[in-house]
Amino acid sequence: MDSAAAAGAAMKILRPLEIRRATELHHDRGGVPNTPLHVMGIALAFVAVGMLLSALIEAGSTNRDTGPLVVSGFLTFGLGAFLWWATRPGSARARDVFAAVGWTWIVITLVGALPYILAGTFDLGGTPMTEQIVNSIFESASGYSCTGSTALVDFESPGRGLLMYRQATQWYGGMGIVVLAVAVLPFLGVGGLDLMTAEAPGPSSDRLTPRIAETAKRLWATYAVLTVGVGIALFAVPGPSLYDGLAHGLSTASTGGFSPYGKSIGHYNSVLVESVIIIGMVIGGMNFAHHWRALQGRFSGYVNDPELRTYLLMLAVCTALVVGLLWVDGGLAFGAAFRAGIFNVVSLGTSTGFGNATNQASNGNFVLWVPAAQMVLLFLMVVGACTGSTSGGIKVMRLQVLLGHSIRSVRRTQQPRAVIPVRHGSHAVSEDIVSRMAGFFVLYLLLVLSGIVILTGLGAGLLESIGAIVGSLGNMGPALGEAGPTASFSEAFSQPARLVLALFMIIGRLEIFPMMLMFALPARALRERFS
Repeated sequence: MDSAAAAGAAMKILRPLEIRRATELHHDRGGVPNTPLHVMGIALAFVAVGMLLSALIEAGSTNRDTGPLVVSGFLTFGLGAFLWWATRPGSARARDVFAAVGWTWIVITLVGALPYILAGTFDLGGTPMTEQIVNSIFESASGYSCTGSTALVDFESPGRGLLMYRQATQWYGGMGIVVLAVAVLPFLGVGGLDLMTAEAPGPSSDRLTPRIAETAKRLWATYAVLTVGVGIALFAVPGPSLYDGLAHGLSTASTGGFSPYGKSIGHYNSVLVESVIIIGMVIGGMNFAHHWRALQGRFSGYVNDPELRTYLLMLAVCTALVVGLLWVDGGLAFGAAFRAGIFNVVSLGTSTGFGNATNQASNGNFVLWVPAAQMVLLFLMVVGACTGSTSGGIKVMRLQVLLGHSIRSVRRTQQPRAVIPVRHGSHAVSEDIVSRMAGFFVLYLLLVLSGIVILTGLGAGLLESIGAIVGSLGNMGPALGEAGPTASFSEAFSQPARLVLALFMIIGRLEIFPMMLMFALPARALRERFS
């Protein structure tokens, strides 16, 4: 779930009296007042459960990586339990809020690399330990940020349980930020979440219940229903096993894109499997509040949401463009062009990153497409899907509002004194929200440009750098050039470049602002103290 939409709903749902009572109750338990460490402890405990459940799967199947998963699980749970027990929520200052979010994601990424390191997942025979550690951190960051880029080359070596843990990291990442922003942070009495409401500037469509904890539970329940639904649908069609259905259900609902197979969805070479995955990805790219209401028999959210209409129209138009380009300019038969085009448009338009290429020369390998078709995919990698979804990108709503702002600027050159509001659907967007969204986009562009400069300076090609930076910030997965859907990032980028990309994945998943403010607010406090 997108952190902004959740945060916006949280600010409108939770009453000040409830915040004070919850905070007072939590302060009675003792411990050192430290909000970031307390939140971190809760998150680590949840991650440890995933490691231990994956160990059970490993023990009942290949049983190669059971030990590393068990050791990692107990170490992670012990650390999380200690942090939770030794601390309690502290102040509600903005810098503590953003530190809690930012540092929790960084620590989870580092701790999440433990199973790979202990199992020697990236040891290809004589591989230096530094290389193994970098690849493990990269894989962990890609998983928890729901990016889907991989440094893995040998998919036969890891056990089935370890590969399931890899899938579970994306499931945690897809809805994990909701736990932090909707359930945990408001419970701590946080009042600085309005800085993240720029991600949800529309009407309050995410208000599912007056109680914030109940809202989080309902979103998680909807998320689980989608996961199970995709898993059962995949198991029902010829090809995938129950294990495969569960594995791909986890990464489809989270729009993450990991697969336990090196060829991703191309492993099955099945139109039916691809059709199920396409439907799952489209649903995962929608606002989950609409899904919850639909489960209650209320479908008006789908009908009345201008962002959803634009999102579906964008996918349809881009599919038509790509299919036409592959058919006319690419020399593919219409059926082959349609199959390759619709799957990859939806995969990147929802920031999932699955691939349907059966080999490097396959029609689904979009790095072989005509340049115009690749540019359409690059546009989708920038935009992403809807707010309130598990998808990355700048979001369709931001694109709509920023386009409205641009059109207004042109109109004001002709009518300087005219009062022209920016609208999203039938609702006027406040100037404060428009300003913050414009600021977000400027930050996004600066990060993209600086990332490209850094990667090219570290030896990566220009095309690969552009695709990788845009893909990492948008949590898309595959990039362009030598980092396409059939390639491994460990072969396309150097060790320092992979660490840079891992950082960009986390920044992109947290929607830029939390990571920026996590460092900016303490720096400002230091300047004020010593000035």
